Amino acid sequence: MKKIILATGNKGKVRELNAMLKGYYKVISQSDMQVEEVPETGATFIENALIKARNASLQSKLPTLADDSGLQVEALNGAPGIYSARYAGEGATDKDNIEKLILNMDQHSNRKAHFCCAMVFVESANDINPIIIEKQWEGELLREPIGINGFGYDPIFYLRDHECSSAQLEPEIKNEISHRGQALSDLLKQLLSFE
Repeated sequence: MKKIILATGNKGKVRELNAMLKGYYKVISQSDMQVEEVPETGATFIENALIKARNASLQSKLPTLADDSGLQVEALNGAPGIYSARYAGEGATDKDNIEKLILNMDQHSNRKAHFCCAMVFVESANDINPIIIEKQWEGELLREPIGINGFGYDPIFYLRDHECSSAQLEPEIKNEISHRGQALSDLLKQLLSFE
């Protein structure tokens, strides 16, 4: 089975992507390969995913899968966006970020938000034809967290079709319908078509 590096230090992402890629690829986290992270200096999710993918591939000499994702809130002009993981500051916990977002949304009646995921696959660090997929997952923001599954902003991301928060979904269902699940599904189709 082909090995690929997953360019993230986020344990939640490693768990989700491992579950989705099972049977296709042997996924190795970049931390298991002692890959040193680089600053995410891109202005978009795609730019940041490419930075992470090329860095991990350069250090590991393996094909690499990277994603950059975050929450974009309509009433906040797309914030927190690419700063989702550090919305409440460097080293912020999921709880810190959620609390800050709830506070900043207090006066807003427009609760529309979406998760965005840019997923990138490179065969090598200097791959001139990376596979790039970008997907969105529409929802609304709750005023209080509900649910214990998932990570990040899942407890306040409400899905009208399912009448629950993302954190109340079973992991298998979330992996099918989420921004990351959709992006990975499309990416896998492209990867498998080359083999």
